[in-house]
Amino acid sequence: MRVCVFYHDKCFDGACSASLFTRFHRERILQAGQEASYAYHGLVHRAGALFDESEFTGDENAIVDFKYSASPRITWWFDHHLSAFLTPEDHEHFLACQRDSACAARKFFDPSYTSCTSFLAYIASTHYGFDTAPVADLIHWADIVDGARYESPQAAVEMAAPAMKLTLIIESTQDPEFIPRLIPLLTQMPLSEVLSQPFVAPLLPPLLERHQQAIELIRSRAEERNGTIFFDITDHPLEGFNKFIPYYLHPNATYSIGLSKSSFRTKVAVGSNPWTKTDPAKMVNLAQICERYGGGGHARVGAISFPPDKQEQARAAAAEIVAELRAENPPA
Repeated sequence: MRVCVFYHDKCFDGACSASLFTRFHRERILQAGQEASYAYHGLVHRAGALFDESEFTGDENAIVDFKYSASPRITWWFDHHLSAFLTPEDHEHFLACQRDSACAARKFFDPSYTSCTSFLAYIASTHYGFDTAPVADLIHWADIVDGARYESPQAAVEMAAPAMKLTLIIESTQDPEFIPRLIPLLTQMPLSEVLSQPFVAPLLPPLLERHQQAIELIRSRAEERNGTIFFDITDHPLEGFNKFIPYYLHPNATYSIGLSKSSFRTKVAVGSNPWTKTDPAKMVNLAQICERYGGGGHARVGAISFPPDKQEQARAAAAEIVAELRAENPPA
């Protein structure tokens, strides 16, 4: 059997979800004596079509930690994002699936979960008897990383834990073969051992140096007013940066909007401070804001992707969001 696993690329939770799905599928879905090969394909949020159905070539095709596809070739789906459905038609397709017991047993959605990894672990254990004990540390760190459950901005930005270092590498890699090579290891060995692998360890020192440079760049560009930070670093193309840097530099802020550019998109990152003292009931749902511009995410963090040549369109959207969030928290 050939199994294709499609996952949220350049994302720690995406990679962990793909690894956990592989272990679960191998241990609980394959029949006795049956063998399977697993191929991994990263998916990214970008303007235009998110899926190339010609890539759904497996005997089974799974999507984890990413938006819904109504393709009949997709046999498994797990997601926890509020904006999981690209269109109302996709949502209707999923709801119809839930009325079919065979389909409902393989497609799952619950935005109340902190990470897709923990959601997948819950479904695999309760529906299929999968033993999550050997992967408990992975599930723990996926929740911390994807849910921004760090004890402080310093813990998030200074990155002492192996999971944080792996997150830095995963979010920064430009090698299309790296994450597919990494994924199987995440449920085979401790994260510290994954980090020490010969194809992983040499990548870290230059990334840590670049991380320090990103801190200084954002320090020089970030402007905080009315509890909202804004920075534009589109003139310094980056494939990724630590999204907690703004709160490390401006710990009293509630929201941040960052405008950045990479090889394949111009991105508006919209986030909220995990350590804010603002009343959660009074905070804005950022996924809903991002959805207006074709993006999405969670209530507390989201993003919008524009084509690389649509920088002015992205800048206009960012300016509108900054104005809206600053208006939510006018000066006393």
